[in-house]
Amino acid sequence: MESEQYDDVDLQILHALHLDARAPFSRIASVIGVSDQTVARRCARLRAEGSLRIWGLVDPSRLGHIEWLVRIRCAPDSAADIASALARRTDTSWISRTSGGTELVCRTSAPTPADELLLRTLPRSARILDLSAHCLLHVFFGRSDSVITKLAALSPGQAAQLTPHPAPATGPVEPVRLDDVDHRILSLLRGDGRVPLNQLAAETGVSHSTVQRRITELRDNGVLYFDIDTERTRLGLPIRTQLWLTVPPADLAGTGRALAGHPEVAFAAAVTGTRNIYASVSTPTVPGVYAYLTNTLSGLPAVQSIESSLVLHTVKGPAGMRSPGADH
Repeated sequence: MESEQYDDVDLQILHALHLDARAPFSRIASVIGVSDQTVARRCARLRAEGSLRIWGLVDPSRLGHIEWLVRIRCAPDSAADIASALARRTDTSWISRTSGGTELVCRTSAPTPADELLLRTLPRSARILDLSAHCLLHVFFGRSDSVITKLAALSPGQAAQLTPHPAPATGPVEPVRLDDVDHRILSLLRGDGRVPLNQLAAETGVSHSTVQRRITELRDNGVLYFDIDTERTRLGLPIRTQLWLTVPPADLAGTGRALAGHPEVAFAAAVTGTRNIYASVSTPTVPGVYAYLTNTLSGLPAVQSIESSLVLHTVKGPAGMRSPGADH
């Protein structure tokens, strides 16, 4: 039996949580005009159903790490074993099967470009037909951005009330160095982005005020962001398509900004390789993919070629586990 789509209040709550995943339910309730109990009850129901997960994630680039999108084309009888091996690694996320199940696409990160990527841990029996790694150069839309906000469940005024105001960055952007307390806080938030302050303080051995200050600093400097992962079917966007575009270098920035503004685009980034833009698109139906390609994407004059593939299955989500949303 298919899940029912979210109603307006559910969508407003999801939008609010995306803007500030740790906002008190009372503040969300005040902004959207319902009771505290309604917000708490709906969030508890969605989380109990597995329809909502709130994760505190790290932007590897802010730690000076290099991120890669890796495409592995393999024999059909090897795909499941290779996907399982990749999923066991702690440095992989967004592992998806595409192209009739014969291609795997995953995101991984490493401290330096020279670090070994993936091959040593793959099964000896794996039959890999082709592998390519594309360095993630610049994210146009994604991470702290979400396709949820493009549904515009909240008005601009409501969204402004729930959007945190980080301290402005000053000087050159240098990699952030973390200490043991930061690592522990990030580990706990990775499992549940709404872990209460008292639990964080108890498990890190520091005061409530120190925990709150560290979280604020990690968010303000771009290390920590929150992912609101939910069922794409209930958002009315069950079809996910990966796009690999070729664009002249002079048009990369403009094309990326245009993609970021498309309602269908959940993630877009510049990458290395002949196909130098990667994007993930969410649509209600397969005909919706055709409509996007022919009516919207075709309007970007700099796009010279397009490769597209439907995502059949997400093996691993952004926080290192199977996710209901799978939107990147």
